[in-house]
Amino acid sequence: MDKLQMAKEHFAQIVEEQLKRVERMKQDEGPVDYQALDKLIIGCCGGDGIGPAITAQAERVLKAVLKDEVASGKIDFRDIEGLTIENRIVVNKAIPDDVLAELKACHVILKGPTTTPSKGDGPNIESANVAMRRELDLFANVRPVSVPELGIDWTFFRENTEGEYVLGSRGIHIDEDISFDFRVITTQGVKRIAKAAFDFARNNGKKRVAIITKANILKKTDGKFLELCYEVAKDYPEIQVDDWFVDIISANLINEKVRSGFEVFVLPNLYGDIITDEAAQIQGGVGTAGSANIGNRYSMFEAIHGSAPRMVETGRAQYANPASMIKAAELLLRHIGHVDKADRVLAALKVANSTVKMTGRSDGATGAEFADCVIRNL
Repeated sequence: MDKLQMAKEHFAQIVEEQLKRVERMKQDEGPVDYQALDKLIIGCCGGDGIGPAITAQAERVLKAVLKDEVASGKIDFRDIEGLTIENRIVVNKAIPDDVLAELKACHVILKGPTTTPSKGDGPNIESANVAMRRELDLFANVRPVSVPELGIDWTFFRENTEGEYVLGSRGIHIDEDISFDFRVITTQGVKRIAKAAFDFARNNGKKRVAIITKANILKKTDGKFLELCYEVAKDYPEIQVDDWFVDIISANLINEKVRSGFEVFVLPNLYGDIITDEAAQIQGGVGTAGSANIGNRYSMFEAIHGSAPRMVETGRAQYANPASMIKAAELLLRHIGHVDKADRVLAALKVANSTVKMTGRSDGATGAEFADCVIRNL
């Protein structure tokens, strides 16, 4: 086949798939009311690497703080296994079909880290996170970062289902000299993440939303993102809105003179991934941060760090710090309406972080001992 024709057919297929996705978004019926459910199902999916070890500790904390709801049958927990890199390689899928079916039988999911092979490390398997966000339509990745002593109280709304990540495994090699990757931005995708960010700002007394792009370079996609965010902002006249290029905002986050003025950020997928890791480092490292992935039908909560396979290989998984997963559990509680219980978990987590020595090795506490401290202080 002619190289140009091959490229045309490949791109045409991608465009056709994205047009169908737009139509599905147009038919979306809106968010589920968790309070109206007879029973809320929480799925706990350990992932791989240190994921099962730290997820198990966060699940213990959730069950402790929700013991009355579990006893009454209002909340049910389900353990979901099989999202390991080994299983995914066997079936050559980001999420095995049986695991995806189990995930879709839940309302909210607590998910441990998963491994994504890099080029040369194995088959070209898509990130399980990217696949899960797409399959469950988890369009908003919400990452809070708080350092009160530095005047920092940030909340990032990262678009979760578009940009480079949704098409990251769909690139094409034309020949030995040329390769292409793709990114996609849609009107529906931008408007719903922008609305989520501005609704959060309004509902939580925030006065400022910053839009982050590189619209001076990526004029069609980032330009569209910027334009539509400003369009949505018109419905929130009480909120100050401005925009920043991603390189400048990365500098401003470490600029002590200006960073405390920021509150809420809305970003496309790739920039959100990078900037929130920088922000988490200011908070104390990616191991301190949890992440919420919100959709209208499903929601998933996770740590933002990786699966740390070397800790497993060296027999240290039991010493992995579960703080990030417990933080994810706190975000889960907040999302399903148990704000008081979320506050209790957050307070207990602060006690554990300040009193339990975690080193990742045998000279420090185990993850179970860390969770024990959290549970004692709920």
